[in-house]
Amino acid sequence: MRNWLLSVMLLLSMSLSGCGYNTLQSTDEQIKASWSEVLNQYQRRADLVPNLVNVVKGYASHEKEVLTQVTQARAQVGSIQATPELINDEQAFAKFQKAQAQMTSALSRLLAVSERYPQLKADGVFRDLQAQLEGTENRIAVARNRYIKAVQEYNVTVRSFPSNLTALAFGYKTKPNFSVENEKEISTAPKVDFSAPVPAGR
Repeated sequence: MRNWLLSVMLLLSMSLSGCGYNTLQSTDEQIKASWSEVLNQYQRRADLVPNLVNVVKGYASHEKEVLTQVTQARAQVGSIQATPELINDEQAFAKFQKAQAQMTSALSRLLAVSERYPQLKADGVFRDLQAQLEGTENRIAVARNRYIKAVQEYNVTVRSFPSNLTALAFGYKTKPNFSVENEKEISTAPKVDFSAPVPAGR
């Protein structure tokens, strides 16, 4: 009886492996791990924003529009509950992605404004924060790239035969991914060229 049970378990294990069940499990876990890293890096960026805004405000307090845009973008990012379930909801994921893109755009404008203020550019705290921000943007790009690859591998498994039958049986569905357009935007970290002149009227 015991040998028979062991044989059944072995056959079951082999069948699950052959139909993609184990691959679905491992790729799903990889997505969760990759998503956590994406969130960590986005949070790291959000944590830099208040100090960066305060330093810029000290030298350029009348740049209210840009400062407000950054503050509002950070608030929008913070208002989104980035739970693990978010990566299973296409609309929620798109909303998250849009908010982060707006944050990237607002920060780029804020750094561009600093070109008008030599004293701000020379401020050691500002330069340190700008370097931290650039490094964080690079980490975000790396984390997003890993997430994108993890989702691609998982989605291929969900859609491919015979693993698609296993996915259907166990409720595995494709997950949304970062768009190509947004990936191009995020792959370029905002930088400040301290030697470049700023066009008049900007």
